Amino acid sequence: MNQAFRRAALAALDRLTPAEAAVVRRELAELERGGYEGPLPDQWRRLAAAVPERLYHDSARLLLRMHQLAGSGNLSSNLSSLAIVRACFDLGLVPPPGEAAPDGNGGAPAELVVGRGHIAPVFHAEHYVRGHLPFLPLTTLHRGGLSGVVSRTTGFANTMRYSLGVGVAQATSLAWDLARRGSDRKVVCLAGDGELQEGVVFECLRFAHEHDLDRLILVVDANGKGIEPLPKPLSAGYLAAFLGRVRTVDGGDSDAVARSLRSLLDTPGRGALVCRTRKGEHSYRPPRPPEAPPVPPSFAAGAGRMLAGHRRRTGRELAVFTADMAGRFGLPGRVPYTNTGLAESLAVGLTLSLPDPVVKVVATDAMYYMDSLSMLTEATTGVRNLVVLAGRSWGAWGGAHNATNLLGGLLHTRVYEPVTEAEFAACLDRAAEHPAVTHVLSMVDARFEPPAADCSADPDGAVWITPPPFAQPVTPPVTQPAAAPVVPSPVRRPGAAAVVSFGYASTLVAEANRGLGIPHLHCAALVPELPAAVLAVLAGCDRLLTVEYNGADGGFGEGLRRRHLLPATVHAVRQDIANCVHGEQLRRHGMTPPQLRELLLRTTAGDGTGSGDGTGDGTGGDTGRRAGNTVAGTAVNGTEVGRAGACA
Repeated sequence: MNQAFRRAALAALDRLTPAEAAVVRRELAELERGGYEGPLPDQWRRLAAAVPERLYHDSARLLLRMHQLAGSGNLSSNLSSLAIVRACFDLGLVPPPGEAAPDGNGGAPAELVVGRGHIAPVFHAEHYVRGHLPFLPLTTLHRGGLSGVVSRTTGFANTMRYSLGVGVAQATSLAWDLARRGSDRKVVCLAGDGELQEGVVFECLRFAHEHDLDRLILVVDANGKGIEPLPKPLSAGYLAAFLGRVRTVDGGDSDAVARSLRSLLDTPGRGALVCRTRKGEHSYRPPRPPEAPPVPPSFAAGAGRMLAGHRRRTGRELAVFTADMAGRFGLPGRVPYTNTGLAESLAVGLTLSLPDPVVKVVATDAMYYMDSLSMLTEATTGVRNLVVLAGRSWGAWGGAHNATNLLGGLLHTRVYEPVTEAEFAACLDRAAEHPAVTHVLSMVDARFEPPAADCSADPDGAVWITPPPFAQPVTPPVTQPAAAPVVPSPVRRPGAAAVVSFGYASTLVAEANRGLGIPHLHCAALVPELPAAVLAVLAGCDRLLTVEYNGADGGFGEGLRRRHLLPATVHAVRQDIANCVHGEQLRRHGMTPPQLRELLLRTTAGDGTGSGDGTGDGTGGDTGRRAGNTVAGTAVNGTEVGRAGACA
């Protein structure tokens, strides 16, 4: 078992009960004896056999405990699918981890593809109560060890990264492959009724019907919710049109689910099993003591309030569309909106024919716009007054590190990452001034102190949060006709250092820079238009660092280097976002304030600073040299880049 699991389990000890901590310590001691190598599921099965004590015998109680320890996750989604998953275990569709029959199928009667990727924890909990899994990995959910999303590395037949609907495509692909090979083996796909709103699911069901994929069995957790309640219940007639036989069953009765699923497996032809279930609130939140102060909302959750303020201030008509994420952006009760369900392309498509003066706002996660790039291109080239809110949680569901940069590469598009209400308002004002340009606002799901200064006077420019003693004030561009300005030449200042940051990273750098006084320039635009005087200051620095909590390739720092030939070291995210909570995510990418402070100190010392995401074991973010820890690296543009380990 890799060091990430061990480290995460050690970190969890203080949160465990005495009985739980005792078992984890015994499991850690067993691991220290050695011999635990090979695939993770195989290691888990052997460790469970070596330390057979079971602390929990009810997977529902265990699921709650896992989410209490994690502090976040999709507990309700897991509970709504619990009886369905138990039925799959009872039918032998889920063999013990690490076990495989000679045919490579683990002896299972059919292939199982889990389309509801976020219900991985219910499988882990059920494995545990059946004696197949040790307790140790369960204590690390979302905390740098156990992923909450299905992955082949943790024993599932399929891996999901971001988007729901992928699992149905994976199951359809497998059913097609089995058909062309002449196999009569069936494929069972677990999906949710919210997931069926994804456009790719319709394409898969149509394909299965037109190509007679009689090996496909779709099992739907019909709980009436995506992230928000569905406007209408799932249509059994819709499923029957493509899959033929459709049966409905009480999804809370595992025996009834097992009987119906067994019948579908035993009867020739494709089909669907609709399991009626119930689901609570989408996201798990630990209960707070009554005396605890209220938790402030994330910056992204203030979008509804800020949009309402813009409407009051300007009197402009808004048309707001969201792909099932109204709560995430704080829309309810603030502005009227239309929920398209989990249908990102439709959310963009509904803007295409609206009157030009209407401000069209689309709100979903940045990574889900990757499902809709062609539709976005239609919109950015043909829709006026379009504002795209691109949420970035980069938490337990993971994320695409380059999504913001991809959006910036679309035609007629400008990308910003506001970190104050004034910057958000300035971006909307800029959108009104340039209606033919789509304005993408990267909205971070994090709570932070706003910086001491912001770019609200000019969202395309920059502002010194910590000014250098030799810099001229940054002023907005002069709008009236004027003589050609005199561009100051760079003045090389031996030993001078500065840091330039983009969006959310500016709040992290500002915290790291407290007491250090290193000149710090903040930009809200992914591609800022820096005044000549500022460029002269930056070009004159011996050591220049750029920081962004964003993908390095095609990102903020590399753009500054390329456009202005600045001698900058780029500190950014260089691999996709793993399935971890936000704090762990920051650490893995070298973005916590203590890690950034160390980086700033090395920058001022000229100590061979590098840029990267951390070490291969997930210790995260350390660049260049660190006492007691050597970071493996590769040369990228003359800087040493640490190699990061993904959250397993």
